[in-house]
Amino acid sequence: GVESTCDRSLERIQRGHSYQTSVETIERTHAAGILVGAHLILGLPGESREEMLQHADRLSQLPITTLKIHQLQIIRGTIMAGEYQRDPSDFHLFTEEEYIDLIVDFVHRLRPDIVLERFVSQSPPALLLAPRWGWKNHEFTAKIRKALTAMPQDSPK
Repeated sequence: GVESTCDRSLERIQRGHSYQTSVETIERTHAAGILVGAHLILGLPGESREEMLQHADRLSQLPITTLKIHQLQIIRGTIMAGEYQRDPSDFHLFTEEEYIDLIVDFVHRLRPDIVLERFVSQSPPALLLAPRWGWKNHEFTAKIRKALTAMPQDSPK
C-alpha cells in the first residue's frame, strides 16, 4: 500500500508511513527474495497531474514486479467523504476519458517490465459517493489497451 510517493498526501490520508518507509520496506522485501507488488491511488487531493506522473518515475526506480493502480474514490462515511462534502475544491475527480489519458501517460513513464495488475477499482454503488462512472473494469481495460496501442511507437516514454 504505497498509495502515493508524496509525503504530504500520505499525511493527509493518515497512512501512518512516509514514502521513504515504503521504499525501505520494498527494498528489504526484495532483498529477502520475495517478489514485491505496490498499490497506488491516482487523484489524491492536492496532487497535480505532474506529481501523479512522477509516481511512475519514482516507482520505476524500485524493485517492484507488479503494480495495482486505481482512481481516487470517495466512500460514504469516511473522513475524506466529509472533507469532500465540506469543500470539494481540493479534489479533482477524473472523467473516464481524463483518467484514461492519465493512465496512458503514466504507463509510458513506468518501467516496462512492471506488470500492471489493475487500472481501476469500483466500490459498491451504495458506498460510493464519487466519482460515479458508467463503465465496468473490463471496459476501462479495453479502452486503455486501445489507447496504448494507438500511441505511435516512437512516442516518448
